[in-house]
Amino acid sequence: MAGVTGEPGAMVEADVARERLDRLLARRLADLSRSRLKALIEAGHVRIGGRTMTDASHRVNLGDRVTVAVPEPEDPTPTGEDIPLAVVFEDAHLIVIDKPAGLVVHPGAGNWTGTLVNALIAHCGDSLSGIGGVRRPGIVHRLDKDTSGLLVVAKTDQAHAALSAQFADHGRTGPLERAYVALAWGAPAREAFTIDAPLDRDPHAREKIAVRPSGRQAITHVTVEETFAGGLVSQVRCRLETGRTHQIRVHMAHAGHPLLGDETYGRGFRTKAAKLGEAARAALEVLGRQALHAAVLGFAHPATGETLRFESPLPADLARLVAALRRP
Repeated sequence: MAGVTGEPGAMVEADVARERLDRLLARRLADLSRSRLKALIEAGHVRIGGRTMTDASHRVNLGDRVTVAVPEPEDPTPTGEDIPLAVVFEDAHLIVIDKPAGLVVHPGAGNWTGTLVNALIAHCGDSLSGIGGVRRPGIVHRLDKDTSGLLVVAKTDQAHAALSAQFADHGRTGPLERAYVALAWGAPAREAFTIDAPLDRDPHAREKIAVRPSGRQAITHVTVEETFAGGLVSQVRCRLETGRTHQIRVHMAHAGHPLLGDETYGRGFRTKAAKLGEAARAALEVLGRQALHAAVLGFAHPATGETLRFESPLPADLARLVAALRRP
């Protein structure tokens, strides 16, 4: 049914047509856990024909050839490291962190140490959810390495399950709230608009995400807060209705307004920096990351049900850039 990298997958039989991809793999690859298979799918290691699949719920069709490329095992036990944390809130159930830009959330290829998980293990000890073999203990959601801002981490399995359910619901039936402040090139035609465009892995560059009809639904609500330099740059607030990888960065680029400093999705706009004032050019040059900050995070406390809401001001690097953009 499934081969390793370089081997063609066997044909899916008629009796399993229309079955979920993760369930099919779980039956055929009994030596891999369901969670491991789901992680392999989401990481792009499963293909149907020549198409990379990232949706575990995808229904296979009669005649599909499915292949699974299982990478070498990764170290499942990160260790604690004394890394300073900006703790916004903490109790016996959870901890809210104001993550600085440059800090990777969880260990992975090329980043086995120096991550937020390593810092949390040292800070929280064995109280983190998932300690004992899980590579991402307590992590309910994540921010890109070069995105700063608020992030909640569970300290118990119960809190982890309750928070994960809220994030999966995307705030449709509860108080979950996520809002980001970003600096984008250009001035959108409308002060408030919604980007509803499905996202999937870019078939030509696996590390990138792209708007694709075959992708998962992704919705971003955008409000323009301020414009600078005669409309050359705008400060926008983006509220997530879904939480896909790189969602804001890809959606804003898709709308024609990529984020300042985004070398992945905004490279074609780098020449616009020459039109900025000297101070703004200098501030953008030293920024060294996409201008994106997770400014608001709200959710129901997993134990008490109380609505918690936190706000984080712009970090120093983005605040300097905004101040420079406001200069005549």
